[in-house]
Amino acid sequence: MTNWRAVGIGFLVHIVLGIVGAPIGIGPLAAGIVSGFVAGYVAGGGIGSGAWHGLLAGSIGGVVLAIVLGIAITIGAGIAGGPLGGLLGGSALVVGVIIAIVSGLESALGGAIAGLL
Repeated sequence: MTNWRAVGIGFLVHIVLGIVGAPIGIGPLAAGIVSGFVAGYVAGGGIGSGAWHGLLAGSIGGVVLAIVLGIAITIGAGIAGGPLGGLLGGSALVVGVIIAIVSGLESALGGAIAGLL
């Protein structure tokens, strides 16, 4: 059974580290691993449970960060204008999907490690 409290805490950690940590160099990779670790640790129950809760927290957090990044790329593309603006605006969805997938997988890894503890 899914512990939504653990997923929610991991999600919040992911969002805070992803948005606040990006300008200082932490980036989405560290945010995904740490949020998965936190979700897996709070959920407990072994490696499978930790990986599951980490995957959920990281995937949901990755989708939200991808939306924020997509908005930022689209605004930047609108300001840039010209043919480059259209190219960047169209690729925002692809970049967002890649970020969400990678974030979910690395969070599952972090959750599995926390499940071992």
